[in-house]
Amino acid sequence: MTAGDPRFFARTGPHRLSALAEAARAERVVGGDDRLFVGVGPLQAATPNEVGFLDNRRYAAQLPGTQAGAVILHPDLVDRLPPGCAGLVTPEPYAAWARVAALFHPPRPASPGIHPTAVVAATARVDPTAEIGPHGVIGERAAIGPGCRIGPGAVIGEGVVIGRDTRIGAHASVSHALLGDRVYVYPGARIGQEGFGFAATPAGFVTVPQLGRVILEDDVEVGANTTIDRGSAQDTVIGAGSRLDNLVQIGHNVRLGRCCVVVAQAGISGSTVLEDFVEIAAQAGLTGHLRIGRKARVGAQAGVMSDVPAGRDVLGSPAMPVREFFRNVAVLKRLAARRPAGLPGSVTQDEGAG
Repeated sequence: MTAGDPRFFARTGPHRLSALAEAARAERVVGGDDRLFVGVGPLQAATPNEVGFLDNRRYAAQLPGTQAGAVILHPDLVDRLPPGCAGLVTPEPYAAWARVAALFHPPRPASPGIHPTAVVAATARVDPTAEIGPHGVIGERAAIGPGCRIGPGAVIGEGVVIGRDTRIGAHASVSHALLGDRVYVYPGARIGQEGFGFAATPAGFVTVPQLGRVILEDDVEVGANTTIDRGSAQDTVIGAGSRLDNLVQIGHNVRLGRCCVVVAQAGISGSTVLEDFVEIAAQAGLTGHLRIGRKARVGAQAGVMSDVPAGRDVLGSPAMPVREFFRNVAVLKRLAARRPAGLPGSVTQDEGAG
């Protein structure tokens, strides 16, 4: 089955090969005339009037047999194109594929208007080009910018400001926050709730008021069911172009730089700073008050308890440089191999003795 089921995805086109090359920002076009294409598809399933792509070289063996009319690919793979198949040649095939797919399947624009079941406060400002979906709630003094889409059941709290062409998914909630342009908050996300702050006393816990905000800069995406706490006395900031996956937890006062990536089920504790282009893999946990340097990468399930220098890759818990981590793993394997299981002093027998 090809990509873009029409029951769910609107389609434009057909588009000529020259238009696809322009959208892909291809360095050159190899073979083929300027014919029309109707859509995109995976390399192994695309038809002669569709465009495929090849980014992962593990699938290069599929290229000679593809039926696609054109393929987006790296210059090193041009000589493997089958006869009659055009090549859109670029050093960044995946980015080019994203642009071409978006040409055929652009995001649905806002349908201006406020649904009859929505509740909009009298002091709220909703741009006439914005869309407020069924049962949406817009609080007092909130401002919704041009071209925004507020999904069904979404709640926008008092005083929240949302820039142009921003999308808020179904049942998401946004409070104590300022959002830039082209932000996408996926369904179920929670933005701006109180951070986890309390003082311990002999009589119990005293909640510390959380008086900061959440700032989502331009082009940020926040995944489904992700939570971003507002700051305590300063702001929680997600830098421009950053991407948060589903089920991510961002604590109060955390600051992300530009184009950071945080993958599913990762958690970042309060007041930690990520500089630009940091990547946090799935299920990693970062303690509070850390600084993660520019372009550092934290591996899956890592436990980060100290600062990470710029450009450093870390793994393990506690997190350590990648080479050190694998050296430790190799040493443990050698130690385990010295005594066969079941002999006196073996790991298995010692564990059973308890």
